[in-house]
Amino acid sequence: MVEIGDTIVSLDLFREKFLCNLSACKGACCIEGDAGAPLEMDEVAKLEEVLPVIWDELSPDARAVIDRQGVAYVDCEGDLVTSIVHGKDCVFTCYDGQGCCYCAVEKAFRAGKTDFYKPVSCHLYPVRVRRYNSYTAVNYHRWSVCKAALILGQKENLPVYKFLREPLIRKFGEDWYAEAELVAEELQKQGLL
Repeated sequence: MVEIGDTIVSLDLFREKFLCNLSACKGACCIEGDAGAPLEMDEVAKLEEVLPVIWDELSPDARAVIDRQGVAYVDCEGDLVTSIVHGKDCVFTCYDGQGCCYCAVEKAFRAGKTDFYKPVSCHLYPVRVRRYNSYTAVNYHRWSVCKAALILGQKENLPVYKFLREPLIRKFGEDWYAEAELVAEELQKQGLL
């Protein structure tokens, strides 16, 4: 572990290689699991704002869940997360003609229909952030559905922190990321990477 600002960062962000391979996994991280994606409080309002823009993209089942419980709920661990359909699919998950899922919110952002990209936890995946009393933990999350991303990351020699440059800056800022790059250089010099 290393400290960057008020965060404690797992060395796995520097050691592990990762590059999403959507053609292989078909977006399984959006449709597998037992809870929705973690949300920050302000993201609930942003998701509610974008709903009219993406409503027609959502499945009838997803719309029914949103009508019944909203865009988010508190899971069994007490975390605020996106609502899910049938105990697994994020309500914002949609599918293309080839069975690959995509995020309706991100699609609307890329089309210039909203200024909200998607929840930061989705943007940061496979990194998970958890706030504790005096610090924030930044950890790499291992999940079998991302096996193809590990293989492609190894092939391209792309560390997790470099793959996630944009979302890490979105979450923690440019200065934090610049310090992470210095940490990576130092770890390399010490032969720890």
